[in-house]
Amino acid sequence: MVGMNATLKTLVVVIAFAVVAPLQDANAIAWQVTNFVVATNPQATLTSKLLDEESEDEKKTGASNSTDAEQSIEEVLAGHSAHGEAFNEGPRQKAYLMGGTGDVSFPVTTESKEAQAFINQGIGQLHGFWYLEAERSFRQAAAIDPDCAMAYWGAAVATYQNRVRGRGFIDEADQRKKNATQREQMYIAAFKKYLAETKLEKRNAKSNDAKKLAQEYRSSKDPDIPGRAKGLLKDLESIAIEFPDDIEAKAFIAHRIWYNSREGVPITSYLTTDLMIREVLRADPLHPAHHYSIHLWDYRKPELALKSAARCGPSAPAIAHMWHMPAHIYSRLKRFEDATFQQSASARVDHAHMMRDRVLPDQISNFAHNNEWLIRNLMYLGRATEAVALAKNMVDLPRHPTYNHLKKRSSSSAYGRKRLLEVLRVFELHDQAIQLCQSTYLAEDEIIEEKIKSLRLLGCAAAKLGESAIADDARQQLDDLRSEQADLESEREKQIAAMEADKPNSAETKADEETDKEANDDAKTEKNEQPVDLDALKKDKSKAKRLRRQLEKAILAIDGYRAAGEGDFETAYQKIEKAAGEDVTLIAEWQFAAGEKDDAIAKLKKQVDRRKQEVVPLARLAYAYHQNDDQKLAAATFTKLRDASSQIDLTLPMFARLAPIAKQMDLPADWRKKYQPPIDVGFRPDLDTLGPAHWSPQLAPTWSLIDSNQEPVGSADFAGQPHVVIFYLGHGCLHCAEQLQAFAPQVDTFREAGIEMIAISTDDQAGLQKSIQDAGGENFQIQLASNGQQDVFRQFRAYDDFENQPLHGTFLIDANGKIAWQDIGFEPFMDHSFLLKEAKRLRVIGSTEN
Repeated sequence: MVGMNATLKTLVVVIAFAVVAPLQDANAIAWQVTNFVVATNPQATLTSKLLDEESEDEKKTGASNSTDAEQSIEEVLAGHSAHGEAFNEGPRQKAYLMGGTGDVSFPVTTESKEAQAFINQGIGQLHGFWYLEAERSFRQAAAIDPDCAMAYWGAAVATYQNRVRGRGFIDEADQRKKNATQREQMYIAAFKKYLAETKLEKRNAKSNDAKKLAQEYRSSKDPDIPGRAKGLLKDLESIAIEFPDDIEAKAFIAHRIWYNSREGVPITSYLTTDLMIREVLRADPLHPAHHYSIHLWDYRKPELALKSAARCGPSAPAIAHMWHMPAHIYSRLKRFEDATFQQSASARVDHAHMMRDRVLPDQISNFAHNNEWLIRNLMYLGRATEAVALAKNMVDLPRHPTYNHLKKRSSSSAYGRKRLLEVLRVFELHDQAIQLCQSTYLAEDEIIEEKIKSLRLLGCAAAKLGESAIADDARQQLDDLRSEQADLESEREKQIAAMEADKPNSAETKADEETDKEANDDAKTEKNEQPVDLDALKKDKSKAKRLRRQLEKAILAIDGYRAAGEGDFETAYQKIEKAAGEDVTLIAEWQFAAGEKDDAIAKLKKQVDRRKQEVVPLARLAYAYHQNDDQKLAAATFTKLRDASSQIDLTLPMFARLAPIAKQMDLPADWRKKYQPPIDVGFRPDLDTLGPAHWSPQLAPTWSLIDSNQEPVGSADFAGQPHVVIFYLGHGCLHCAEQLQAFAPQVDTFREAGIEMIAISTDDQAGLQKSIQDAGGENFQIQLASNGQQDVFRQFRAYDDFENQPLHGTFLIDANGKIAWQDIGFEPFMDHSFLLKEAKRLRVIGSTEN
């Protein structure tokens, strides 16, 4: 490992990867995975050492300290990259050679062995879809050897899903291609054509629509993309034809064939693509191209990817997504125990990396997706306690206006909340549901759709348990919201009718319409309101109607649960069936209790057939047979349940009530069948060696500086005290001045909530006084400290190691000295109200629940 901190405890896991798996020739093979380094003490500050160290190549070339680079940085906004907007986003902290990213050799034109090592690492990370770290590796290579064209090419490939950024990187590669080999020039040319501006992008650029400019272009949105996708595949094939020994070209072809199917170009031959992957794997049996085999066969014939499922994680053990991918195959084949192992391994590797290198969880693509799918598979196996714990951890993760928030459906907060509601409902964890729906985990006031879901679960759980006051209050809130939505619908109907009646219907009135629109816009601007828009009103009316239906179903569900609590199961099952959203097996169970036994059992059998190997339908069907005094079918169904029962939580009522069936079958009280992994899964490491099961915040660096009053101040002064640390780029940074002016009036508000505040500047003492003067003089309340050497900036990673300049940073430190929340970037974080609210949600302050 390069630049390892002496205080970091590491475990070098040398895995003798002996696998007996069915091969084409029916022989067994064995292979090894070596040098996978797992940090067993994530709290140790690995990066503080890494960021202070210069590589030998950097010292020789002076790449990261050139006068020209410093000169150009001064000409752009503080915190922004001198190389252009493409370099503002993404990782800006130094990479390190972490090991375990795949056995990859991708020679490029560079005299630096270290730059070549980072190129190889980046290629492995690309194969593992670890785009954040791939970009970091390629940027590190560029920092070591600024003339290495392929370093910029690699960054372009790592950001290809954001065409604007990718284009910025590929242009840099193109400017340096003259010293590159023919092979490298072909790679650059291929991606330059693919990333070139499309007609749609040009139109969006002219419209100056920032949202459209920032979107990721896909075939469904951009008609030029399918042609570009075909062209890129053809160009990659040309490289492979011209340079047959370049197995990475063939691996990229395999990826592109699969990815083209997402860009409007269907896969024309699965077998031909599989042969391409096999050619790569013949050259290197542990190449990360196993990833592409899984994607290829995932939806077509998953059993054909079982060999790759066994080898994918070990082929690049430091990349979480490579552990995740086999879960696709095992889940398709209903092998949920095997799937949960893979997803657990993925989560742990991600957690270890994020905690070690202090990366916000949702900055890593696929992280949230892996964990929410893991929760689903835990549910299929009856591991409800673990599912609740992981869902709570997802909800607990730091939220961020860009990366992680409830309105972003693929974020940890949205996924975690969705799965937490689901597992509490499916396993009838009513006591926990009441507690969590009244806590920061599930209570929600800002997003009405989410509030309805919480009130529904709260009301249902309370009604079933006979907690009438809680159930009545939840139902009343829903009823009030329903009335509000009905009133809004009615009001909008009137507005829409009035606007449509006044709508011009002839060409002669067009000029008058434009004049009226301008006048209306001007009037609304004066009132700081948005102009009335007919289409927007119709959308709002439609949304209000949907919400009203959602509210009506929630009220119906609460009434159904209340009926069940009172023993009226006929009313209960009819109401929740109409309410929708409840587990069909619960509806069937209540239908059985209402006396409609045959229909209920038929409904349960259908669910068992549809949801194969899931324990909930099997458990409910076995219990129904037992209640129906059909002990033969009860035993047969129970036997199927036992095959998937290895980690069922027997304390759950749903499973505890099956004890009489087990007793009749002469089974022990713990009737679960021990799981034996099939031989085709290969060797599996102990999960604890990969990382922690859940993410948790890590210790902030310690520091000591001098404040604007010439008094010493440091982290020790905030021991046991939650506080905000703002890193700003001196009094000359206008954005920083705006941030200080935004936060300064909030100091008392934060202090009343129990949070102190300090700002650390790149300024000397004179500069601090200038900041105070510019921000209001004596009325300025934020304590300022000077860090002209910028070493504290580096410790907190609020620093661009590639261009040797400080970055804006805002950190929330809890009472235990851990970083509960952070924002680092080329622009300062301005939303102080969000940060205060997040501090309460994260229970840094104002905690009344857990």
